[in-house]
Amino acid sequence: MLNEIRTVYLDSDLNIEAYRFKGIMQKFPAHFHEYYVIGFIEEGQRYMVCKGKEYIINPGDLILFNPYDTHSCEQIDGKTLDYRCINVKPGVMKKAVLEINGNENLPCFKQSVLYHSEIVSNLRELHLKISQDESEFKKEELFLYLLEELIQTHSDLTILPPVSETSYEIKTVCNYLEENYTKTITLNDLSVLTGWSKYHLLRSFTKQKGISPYSYLETIRVNHAKKLLEKGIKPIEVTFLTGFSDQSHLTKFFKRLVGLTPKQYMRIFESKGET
Repeated sequence: MLNEIRTVYLDSDLNIEAYRFKGIMQKFPAHFHEYYVIGFIEEGQRYMVCKGKEYIINPGDLILFNPYDTHSCEQIDGKTLDYRCINVKPGVMKKAVLEINGNENLPCFKQSVLYHSEIVSNLRELHLKISQDESEFKKEELFLYLLEELIQTHSDLTILPPVSETSYEIKTVCNYLEENYTKTITLNDLSVLTGWSKYHLLRSFTKQKGISPYSYLETIRVNHAKKLLEKGIKPIEVTFLTGFSDQSHLTKFFKRLVGLTPKQYMRIFESKGET
């Protein structure tokens, strides 16, 4: 088809694949994969058979395939399909479960389709971060949160409650982020710093601070960017002085937290008035 898009992103940070199909009409015969598939439909309606059970799947429905789950699907509304998914190899899933649960037991997802699932928005955000090649830190946060929710709610595994956290480690992480905000920081750096697993660090930090470690770091960067813009330093220079990967990254986070673009904010101090 002329307008169809088939794109595959291999994310070297997470070691997972992200597929995007747009405008396709292809029928997929019965087959299986050796990895987990977590996907969702953006547009179109499909008839699917998985492990002998029939489904009608629509936009907003989440699809979960375990390794070797036999499935087939085809379009039934006469329209094209828009679909996104991530493929997670068992070895990668084992590492993630080890972070989350302290063991390498592979989950078996009990449902092949989660209708109108709120988890779709988290998967979409992760997929976009992968396709836009964003920082490893943010992607790994989203990935662990996504798997935690799916495993806890929709698999045969039980996630053990985290041990009580201490303020000392959290304060250590905050100090490290505040002192190194201009550098590239990973979740692994913070895990090594505290001696905690990445999952325990994410959960404990977010519980105490009310914000994830990555969001905390971006807030520090925005606050420093404000000070530099107030001095008349141009946004392009501010970008690299505050640790943002590029100017669009700075603008996105700055506007999200401040409500203005960096240029609009800088003009306030140029004119000493309103934008």
